[in-house]
Amino acid sequence: MKSFIDEFKEFISRGNVMDMAVGIMIGGAFTAIVTSLVEDIISPILGIFGGLNFDQLSINLMGEATLHYGKFITAVINFLIMALILFSIIKALNAAATKVKKPEEEAPTTKMCPYCMSEDVAIGATKCPHCASVLPVEETPETAEQTV
Repeated sequence: MKSFIDEFKEFISRGNVMDMAVGIMIGGAFTAIVTSLVEDIISPILGIFGGLNFDQLSINLMGEATLHYGKFITAVINFLIMALILFSIIKALNAAATKVKKPEEEAPTTKMCPYCMSEDVAIGATKCPHCASVLPVEETPETAEQTV
């Protein structure tokens, strides 16, 4: 049981959990803004062209049981607007990230011979092709795999 509590403490203390919590709080506030946009601005404007507000669409089933399908239509519009806005924000962030992204440096393919100072010796060579000197072995990911 103690390890479960320790794991839970470690999970909670991670930085990304706090980021996620802040994101959820901002998302809730943003949802309220989009809901107000749809209910208070878009639905009445659509009501001008369609003759009524979506929120007012309903069917009386029996007695006091009423099916408010207009509210569902409004919720779908809320979702579509929210998805469009998030898509636009993510697309803009990705475009900005690709412009700011630094080009990756390519790994060198040649090295210098310490004896004759030739610069065009292959990176994995053990002998210099110019002076035939035995080159010191440099630790690279490829040579590290071979020694294991």
